[in-house]
Amino acid sequence: MAARDKEIVTKTMKRVKSKDTSIEVILRKALWAKGLHYRKNDASLPGKPDIVLPKYKIVIFCDSEFFHGKDWDKLKAQLQRCNNPDYWIKKIERNRQRDVENDQKLMFLGWNVLHFWGKDIVKDTEGCVRVVEEMIFDMVTNGEDV
Repeated sequence: MAARDKEIVTKTMKRVKSKDTSIEVILRKALWAKGLHYRKNDASLPGKPDIVLPKYKIVIFCDSEFFHGKDWDKLKAQLQRCNNPDYWIKKIERNRQRDVENDQKLMFLGWNVLHFWGKDIVKDTEGCVRVVEEMIFDMVTNGEDV
């Protein structure tokens, strides 16, 4: 990949949001339309989940493909050819590790954890909502407290 102007990269990275991203908003609106009430970015929980359904003890993370390393082996190979590969590989590997750690903490606390990739949310919002509804249905049919 060609070298990029550092000022442009810095300006672009400053615009990357950590909450109320477009993918979060799309999924939240679809969940709300189904009558599923949630909290946003609950800082009291490990990982500060994007969407929390407290009634069902479900947390949802809306993960961007780049920062959470979707198809990591392929992405890692691409990053090897980019500017500052050591920084990006280390950063994304740490994000992936942190995701696993937070998932384990949440499950230990009794939460059900779901992750959706951003492109999946955009392309198949109803499918993502269906996954949430199926998890709730399974919890209800198994007699779990909801």
